[in-house]
Order: sequence, then C-alpha cells, then structure tokens
Amino acid sequence: MTISPGSERFMLTREDDASRYALTRDGVLVSVLDYRDDGRTVALTRAFTIPTFRGSGYAARVVEGAVEDIAARGDRHIDPVCWYVADWFDAHPEHADLLRVR
Repeated sequence: MTISPGSERFMLTREDDASRYALTRDGVLVSVLDYRDDGRTVALTRAFTIPTFRGSGYAARVVEGAVEDIAARGDRHIDPVCWYVADWFDAHPEHADLLRVR
C-alpha cells in the first residue's frame, strides 16, 4: 500500500506483508521502519537507513510518514520501541496524543 508519494523523487510505502514502511528515492530503497501491529498498538521497532544514504534525514522522513499514516487510520496508538523513534517523538510533542499510555 502506497502511503504518499511526497514528490516524484520519494515514495513511502507501507508493506504489511513485511511489517515495515519503506522509503524510496528515485526507485532506490533508502530507509525502512519496522513495526509490530497487534490491532490496538503499533510498536515502531527499528528505523534503519542504508549506510550510503545516512545523514540525509531519511529516517526522520520515514518516521514522520509512518506517524501520519497511523494517525490517519485513527484506531491505534504508537509504542516507540526504537530509540530513534522515541527521540523523534521528543522533538515533535504535537504528536504525543498518539503514544500508548503505559
């Protein structure tokens, strides 16, 4: 399922069969965000950028897109298991209402 093209250069896709969001640039995979979905909470478990593409903000882009997708579905909370995702939420407190309450 394609989430949003963003621009002609970027495509964010939710790959449910692989439990991940994939970000491509010009058709080349640059970053992924793995998740686990139990029907109530989506645990964002690992953000990873292909080493040759690191430092370009792609991990932030894939996390932002995933958060927007989960928010648009409106029926799940987010558990930021990955340290990078937790840091992203710290930097974006406007999305705190999506976080799972422990």
